Amino acid sequence: MISSTRKRIFIILCIIAVICVLIRYMLFHDALLAPQPNYQRELGAPVLVMVYYEALCPDSKHFITKQLVPTYKAIAPLMEILLVPYGKAQTFTNADGTYRFDCQHGPVECQANTYHSCAIEVIEDAQARLDVVACMIRDNRLPKEALHRCAKQHNIDNIDLILKCYDSTNGGELLKLNGDATHALRPPVTFIPTITLDGSIGRQASILKNLQGEVCKIAADTDQGKELCNNV
Repeated sequence: MISSTRKRIFIILCIIAVICVLIRYMLFHDALLAPQPNYQRELGAPVLVMVYYEALCPDSKHFITKQLVPTYKAIAPLMEILLVPYGKAQTFTNADGTYRFDCQHGPVECQANTYHSCAIEVIEDAQARLDVVACMIRDNRLPKEALHRCAKQHNIDNIDLILKCYDSTNGGELLKLNGDATHALRPPVTFIPTITLDGSIGRQASILKNLQGEVCKIAADTDQGKELCNNV
């Protein structure tokens, strides 16, 4: 009887724990879930641009600095950017429930991806967030130093929160969620960076070469789109 009771208590506690994790995930990180194929943007809403990238990936660096930053500067009102640093990494769960990662470009990239994840979480202003990420990815060989340099360059005054995030389990949890979102993409990721526009994973070659043109194709039916994309 005692063993059966303990078993039931254990099962109940496990169910409660799973429910708590799901609630936390949905409340704070549902934006990372890849939109379904039937996702439809509300009229006048910005185009949802999700960028799946790696902090030490040359192609990611090129896209963010040469396509994403200039496009956002030109047509920011037409875009909502969600940055997902993870790429072709793997996630493993330790015995204590924390996470460890195997990244395509080695342990330094795992560190850099985590700093990026924490910066994205902490920095609320969209322009400042993109500026810091673009600054760091230009030279991420020393991730912590890159964060300090770029936070100072772009006047980020809450860098202590980013450092606390990295040093705590929160950093690993954020990177794990990025991995979940990346692995949820269909078809699966074969190239990094991968960019989705309003949930669509199509037209990758065109997006990587002309992000502004592809965003404008989607937003062309709005007054603001017609105004900002007139010369694209």
